[in-house]
Amino acid sequence: MTEKKYKIQEFAKDFALKSAAVIEMLTKLDDTPRKSTAALSSDELDWLFDRMTVENEAENFDAYFAMKRPEPPAEPEKPAEPEAPAEEPKKEEPAKAAKPGAEAKPAAAAKPGAAKSGANAKPGIPTKPAGAGAKRPGQSNMQPFKKKENTNDPNFVQARTKGERKTVNTRTEDVELDKYNEKYETMSSGSVTEREADNRKQKIKQKSQQYNKKQGPRRKKETEAERLKRIAEERAKRHLVIKVGDEITVGELASELKMTAAEVIKKLFSYGIMASVNETIDFDTAEIVATELGAKVEREVVVTIEDRIIDATEDAEENLEPRSPVVVVMGHVDHGKTSILDAIRNTHVTSTESGGITQHIGAYRVTLDGNDITFLDTPGHAAFTEMRARGAKATDIAVLVVAADDGIMPQTIEAINHAKAAEVSIIVAINKMDKPDASPDRVMQQLTEYGLVPEEWGGETICVPVSAKTHQGLDKLLESILLVAEMKELKANPNRAAKGVVIEARLDKGKGPIATLLVQNGTLRSGDIVVAGTAVGRIRVMTDYRGRRIKEAGPSVPVEVMGLAEVPMSGDMFDAVSDEKLARELVEQRKQKIKDDQFNAYRKVTLDTLFSTIEAGELKDLNIVVKADVQGSVEALKQNLEKLSNDEVRVNVIHGGVGAIVESDVMLANASNAIIVGFHVRPDATAAANAERDHVEMRMYSVIYDCIEDVQAAIKGMLAPKFRDVELGKAEVRQVFKLSSAGTIAGSYVQSGKIARNCKIRVVRDGIVIAEDAIASLKRMKDDVKEVASGYECGIGLEKYNDIKEGDIFEAFIVEEYRE
Repeated sequence: MTEKKYKIQEFAKDFALKSAAVIEMLTKLDDTPRKSTAALSSDELDWLFDRMTVENEAENFDAYFAMKRPEPPAEPEKPAEPEAPAEEPKKEEPAKAAKPGAEAKPAAAAKPGAAKSGANAKPGIPTKPAGAGAKRPGQSNMQPFKKKENTNDPNFVQARTKGERKTVNTRTEDVELDKYNEKYETMSSGSVTEREADNRKQKIKQKSQQYNKKQGPRRKKETEAERLKRIAEERAKRHLVIKVGDEITVGELASELKMTAAEVIKKLFSYGIMASVNETIDFDTAEIVATELGAKVEREVVVTIEDRIIDATEDAEENLEPRSPVVVVMGHVDHGKTSILDAIRNTHVTSTESGGITQHIGAYRVTLDGNDITFLDTPGHAAFTEMRARGAKATDIAVLVVAADDGIMPQTIEAINHAKAAEVSIIVAINKMDKPDASPDRVMQQLTEYGLVPEEWGGETICVPVSAKTHQGLDKLLESILLVAEMKELKANPNRAAKGVVIEARLDKGKGPIATLLVQNGTLRSGDIVVAGTAVGRIRVMTDYRGRRIKEAGPSVPVEVMGLAEVPMSGDMFDAVSDEKLARELVEQRKQKIKDDQFNAYRKVTLDTLFSTIEAGELKDLNIVVKADVQGSVEALKQNLEKLSNDEVRVNVIHGGVGAIVESDVMLANASNAIIVGFHVRPDATAAANAERDHVEMRMYSVIYDCIEDVQAAIKGMLAPKFRDVELGKAEVRQVFKLSSAGTIAGSYVQSGKIARNCKIRVVRDGIVIAEDAIASLKRMKDDVKEVASGYECGIGLEKYNDIKEGDIFEAFIVEEYRE
């Protein structure tokens, strides 16, 4: 039998002592340090039993000897209290003290007779002498753990919890040790194990009760409705705050709300928004849905590289200072634009250019009474349109040059329309006043037809008669420019990082990329890091319009710079930044975006996509460029088209002209996101190529009402497709076969083109179309084929028509949808 370990704390518990008291008692035996969980050896147990017997011995055994020998005791009951007086050593204490095992228990049971027999004496442990009151040498006088009671007192009453009072003669020689040994064996083998099992069960029960107390009363399994109700209550209690950017997908919003995508889609559906899990919704929609679902929405601010390195803050009013106006000179070819600018600057630029026509963009500054004016000399209006197409607003005032002898010309009208579309102030310079046939009144009369009413006639347009040859009226022109600039209150902040637009750029073989920049705000300094579109670099050399090196340039100052890594595009915005590494990273992002845009094939607005574009809220204005064969048709189209405007879309005829559709019309339509309508005119080759390249839609009409109906139908979303027949080939029927399995088969010879299996057949007899049908079977040499080419024979069977005769002609065609 395996020996059971008997720990110090268990011994102390059985004798109603503290573990510290037992450990202190054991220090009398040896100096070994012990803990309350240490197991006791059999020698230590014997010593402790002797110690406890000595300290709790009875003073008088007379009553004990007077009693008769008691009957064998029954199975002892477990006492309520572990303490027991020393005069009852055989009742409780010996049984409890016998926990270590079978070896220790007989020794404890034989203690009363140990003085006589000495059989149970342990080596190294002093045995108790024969005298009842004798003590071992060196034993200290310790206080008994229980007060001694006088059992000879006739008034002494045994406690109720102790059971029947019994007296045991421990000095008799006739002691049946076997009976006690047998009982101790039984107690050691069963009771201890049962007690441990009971203790274990009690601990498990206590833990179970504690767990149940925490969990509360056990509930029945909740139903689906109860679960949904509980989840709704929990959501109502919590205060969920989510952050949403400008856009978010439905799935991401559901994840942020800790809901299923079906719940979010259901809520969107209740607002009339049909969205799938992967579709994107804007911030406003996400905010409404999330608020309805019990969450608070905050806009997530995404800090891009541009936000980090480009200062886009608005300038305070106290930091703004007056700046010079930027003027662009526009007009018809050879009306004297560069000559006027040359006369103003007192230089001879015109003579240095090929044929006296401006070949490149120039930027110059002139001074009048201490006020500077920046002039941009453009080749016609092409560069101006190119810059406006890129969103750049480089100029403040447009000087429209009109020759007094020629009057308003086609390019003059285009220049007027470009200036109006760019929303810049227009000053008309009536040039060539030195010529004898000059007629400024006729020019002003023509200007009123295009919405430019001169001041002399009560309008707002300043008209100045000038002569580049005689310098007549140039001072008045400059004063008018300064007057308009003063009225516009042009201001900028020179004490910040430079920002502006690229006027022109070129690649020099010796110097590398060179760009002409117009500073619009801030101050550009030599050595600054500049990001211009997809180009980045540090300014190494900066020169003014005269070619002189300068260190810095303020607002409205044009400069020519070197140091960019590549040539930027005309019209690109440039910014001076502080971090070159982030600037290069920004440029790479812009290049990637351009590639993505090209890949996605950005489409201009067409009549076919107009209705969907209006529904998406992307378009409020439909811009149209009208070209016709005569001016009357232009006016008629313009008036009728503008009448089609409604609450959702406004039709604007931004340009109307007479003649063929040319490249400038396509450029204007591309810059204004417009469509071109032609009436009895055709585009030239260059215009057609540019329109196809820029995805500008051109529609040609010969009936004015067809044009009006198409635009009206496009606005209403009812633009019906048109179909046409495309001829594939012809075949002659040479022999007719009637088969019971396949019906009527026409043995035919393909005369031209080809006969395809999926085409339709037009049956022509004596030049008259008698039937149209689809091909049911097409065979050659008993084999089914997809098509038969010219010069081959084949068998053709039609689906419905069987009255085929020799000599009939089969015309093969397909029907395709097309857009004019």
